[in-house]
Amino acid sequence: MEWRERDGVKWLEADLGGARAAFSTRLGGVSEPPFDELNLGILTDDDPEAVTENRRRLAVALGLEPARVVYALQVHGTRLLRHPSHESPPEADGHLVTDPRFAPMVLAADCLPIALRGAGGLALVHAGWRGLAGGIVGSAAKAVAATSAAIGPGIGPCCYEVGEEVLEAFADLGDGVAEGRMLDLPEVARRELARAGVERVESAGLCTSCEPGLFFSHRRDHGRTGRQAGIAWIEE
Repeated sequence: MEWRERDGVKWLEADLGGARAAFSTRLGGVSEPPFDELNLGILTDDDPEAVTENRRRLAVALGLEPARVVYALQVHGTRLLRHPSHESPPEADGHLVTDPRFAPMVLAADCLPIALRGAGGLALVHAGWRGLAGGIVGSAAKAVAATSAAIGPGIGPCCYEVGEEVLEAFADLGDGVAEGRMLDLPEVARRELARAGVERVESAGLCTSCEPGLFFSHRRDHGRTGRQAGIAWIEE
């Protein structure tokens, strides 16, 4: 992944082979504290007009028409939504596209945004522990016959203490996904991608909780925080 910046908006960008994925930071927007600056979450307590402007700024920085960006109401589930969709508003934690006119977006503030590319199209998923345990990564990989993937910033094993029920959900992945009660969510995602046959996986390797200057974190900020995003699109 490479750092990119335009008009104050800073993001990480990954080449998926015929498609690209961008993972935003909190830099370059208009929101006031504690949502400063580039909060993309409309369901936070932030000013909706500020969030709308932030979404516009990010799309323009990425070279995308804002109308191309599609999203859903995330519910920490495993549903994959295929676009175009006529649901309003749709509930889903993953997106499937084959048409370059659509650029799906997922929001996160510790969960992982993961983009997958294959012969069957492009997928983008919002993956917290529930989604990972429910198999959203494997389902998305199968849906697009994924051969490459990019894992965006999320909470790291340094900061993600979980209960026994969460650890038990990933016991079948073997050693190395947790140390004590500290779960390595990106490593869980890498192993799920490997299981699904995804050969090329790139990870941001950045903990959202450890980087308050770059990222929002639900756990670090006790729920009162903004949202960054993953956006992916097929290159025309």
